[in-house]
Amino acid sequence: MEIDFNKMDGLVPAIIQDAKTLKVLMLGFMNEEAYKKTVETGKVTFYSRTRQTLWTKGETSGNFLHVVSITADCDKDTLLVKAIPDGPVCHTGTDTCWAEVNDNPIMFLTELQRFIEKRHEEMPEGSYTTSLFKDGCHRMAQKVGEEALEAMIEAVADNNERLVYEASDMLYHLIVLLTSKGLSIEDLARELQERHDPNWHKH
Repeated sequence: MEIDFNKMDGLVPAIIQDAKTLKVLMLGFMNEEAYKKTVETGKVTFYSRTRQTLWTKGETSGNFLHVVSITADCDKDTLLVKAIPDGPVCHTGTDTCWAEVNDNPIMFLTELQRFIEKRHEEMPEGSYTTSLFKDGCHRMAQKVGEEALEAMIEAVADNNERLVYEASDMLYHLIVLLTSKGLSIEDLARELQERHDPNWHKH
């Protein structure tokens, strides 16, 4: 990857983003040596402009940032580093340097989609998801219906805890069904996004 370290006297900004929640965690600076060490160790390493030395995030606190991917922007002078944090990122003890909570449960649906797709590709023995794929479309559709009915029963019974439980089962089986058809939860999100447009008209 080509990086232009010359524009800022040998430094480039490095934006650190949680690879799972997509929350921006912090901003640091890297010189070429810090970048190379980050790549070699898999742990985010910065260049401290104050101390004029390298420092690996977490070397004192234990809250390392484990690299998932690194990309450069269009001008090749800013890095986007996606990483998995071991704990709070800010020295003040907060999850991010903007005091935001690093939590975004909705993003787990994408992670679950990728997991189910991998099951579909590899079909490991002993996996419940594999057994659903092997049973075929009718069985998967039946499971979606069964779980939807159970969710409806709990909703009518005003049992919110059980409603969440059964609706989660329904959503999981729906994602399995979609995957078997070459579709994904993202396809549903795109459809709902289109419907949100004031100019959308029902087909």
